[in-house]
Amino acid sequence: MSKYVKELVQAELEKRIADEGIKDFLVVSTKGVDGVDNNLMRGELKAKNIRLSVVKNSLFKKALHNRQMEAAAVLFSGPCVVAYGGDSIVDVAKEMTGWAKKVPAIEIKGAFLEGSALDGKAAEGLSKMPTRAEMQSKIAALVQSPAARLACMIGSPAGNIAGCIKAIVEKAEKQAA
Repeated sequence: MSKYVKELVQAELEKRIADEGIKDFLVVSTKGVDGVDNNLMRGELKAKNIRLSVVKNSLFKKALHNRQMEAAAVLFSGPCVVAYGGDSIVDVAKEMTGWAKKVPAIEIKGAFLEGSALDGKAAEGLSKMPTRAEMQSKIAALVQSPAARLACMIGSPAGNIAGCIKAIVEKAEKQAA
């Protein structure tokens, strides 16, 4: 590849990092994955807004350096695919870990998260964390819990009084009959 073509590819990679807002990503190796599994994986990931991009390591390292993300350069050795997108890096990690279980040839090499590089084990650990939607539902449940208890406490005495009044009314009806 000529120097001019390499510069064009590097510029395109930098543009993709900027335009698609790639801040966090997973680095995986898909060496040994057959075409059918690769197409199935890409199709399912695309439906979840997760993208895979095969990169030339030296050019991607330069693009990362120019975008002040040079800490991720240590992740790029051998054949590499960059996985990014989804709601968060946790979604990407969950999906790629699932695919690594289905297709043993897939290897998670690491992740780049908030300015630091994570090794393969730490990247797989991301898949065990709750997703953004799960965290939002937990927070909503925690916020609603005190309100529900308060409503229960306020309604409880009124329920007791209503029960007593009902018992008195029933007793009075029996005596009248």
